Amino acid sequence: MTTVPAEPHARLETSPPYASVPVADPDMTIADLLGELSGRRFGSAAHVAACRAGRLIGIARIEDVLAADPGARLSDVIDRAPPVIAAGVDDEVAAWKAVRHGDSALAVVEDGRFVGMVPPRRVVEVLLAEHDEDLARLGGYLASTSSARHATEEPLLPRLGHRLPWLLLGLAGAVAGAGIVAGFEDQLSAHVLLAFFVPGIVYMADAVGTQTETLVIRGLSVGVPVRTIVRRELLTGLVLGAVLGLLFIPVGFLLWSDGAVIIAVAISLLAACSTATLVAMTLPWMLFRSGRDPAFGSGPLATVVQDLLSLVIYFWVAGLIVD
Repeated sequence: MTTVPAEPHARLETSPPYASVPVADPDMTIADLLGELSGRRFGSAAHVAACRAGRLIGIARIEDVLAADPGARLSDVIDRAPPVIAAGVDDEVAAWKAVRHGDSALAVVEDGRFVGMVPPRRVVEVLLAEHDEDLARLGGYLASTSSARHATEEPLLPRLGHRLPWLLLGLAGAVAGAGIVAGFEDQLSAHVLLAFFVPGIVYMADAVGTQTETLVIRGLSVGVPVRTIVRRELLTGLVLGAVLGLLFIPVGFLLWSDGAVIIAVAISLLAACSTATLVAMTLPWMLFRSGRDPAFGSGPLATVVQDLLSLVIYFWVAGLIVD
């Protein structure tokens, strides 16, 4: 019987080296194995690795070895399909592999050769660490969310300093929006009904964008990358815009009976809501990447951009259809 020496783990930086464990030929009898184990010290003796020519044949739990008939062979009590990992596997993946297999340790194999065991204690440590991390993310008290905690506790002047610049930007956007509307004064004079729907177009685009923005900021705060939701959220914005536009058409015809304006509003809802979704994903991500808190800047900045785009889209569509 031999002992596999401890070797460093490529990814488990915080873990001890692989535990040295008893390694025996699978044809060794239980009596001989117990005699070899007696008086020797191992990094972990919870399992015995059955190896032939350095290659893992199976793993035997020490309780199965102790309960076996002394004349039986090690091969009679081994698990021939134990949980095995390669060097460098992620902590959580390795630990859950052991759990799903119903075992308490993992054999480490590199280039086809057995190099040691991740002992039960280390598996439990990894599971506990991952559990604590998941709870921390749900509770919002990871180190990465310290800025979010600070933002809720800071005094008045810093709060104003964080918020007022964005609101001033919003005020500038409102002035720009008034300029856009003024640029379509002749169109509005000729079709007064168009003016009735300006608040609705702007509000619906903002509402859809706010939903997306909230989802993105919440995801960023718990470590979810934006790229994982881009396709689904873009599709969601498109579908929401289409549904809102289609629902508006019968109501618009019933109340105002101006087909050109009604169709222009419906198409504008589709385009504005879709655009708002894209803006609401892009701006929080850009602020987050630049080291700024997206919770402060995303709302005002996204609102300005969405409102201006919604106005441009609406009057451009109306110009194509109504005129």
